Amino acid sequence: MGPGIKTTTKQEAAMFIQAWWRGTLVRRTLLHASLRAWIIQRWWKQMLVKLMEKKKRLSLQSYAQQEWAVVKLQSWVRMWRLRLRYCRLLHAVRIIQIYWRWHICQTRGFIQGRYNLKESQLNLQLEISLGLQACKVQQCIPLPVNE
Repeated sequence: MGPGIKTTTKQEAAMFIQAWWRGTLVRRTLLHASLRAWIIQRWWKQMLVKLMEKKKRLSLQSYAQQEWAVVKLQSWVRMWRLRLRYCRLLHAVRIIQIYWRWHICQTRGFIQGRYNLKESQLNLQLEISLGLQACKVQQCIPLPVNE
């Protein structure tokens, strides 16, 4: 059992150390690879989250813009309908005023006139209208002059 056993034992020990070292290198390489893969996966998940947030923000902005456009359009339609109603009421009021003024003129009558003042006389022209009857008066009135 002499020198042959020791050499085999030394060879086995050397093979054991080499196998251990190769295993350590392989495990270290696999650890680095898995860490790199984990970093890439994490970065990708962050990019997906950012992309989803961007899509949500764009979707929300689009929705808000559409809502604003709908509200603006509704306000324009309401304004147009109110203006149309106001114009109809204004037209009706004008018609009522015209008939009322005509009625007042027919029942009460009106007086129109002109006058001229020349030196010492007053020229007066009056037109009095009562319903269907009209009367015209023209008169010259002398004015007293104090000298």
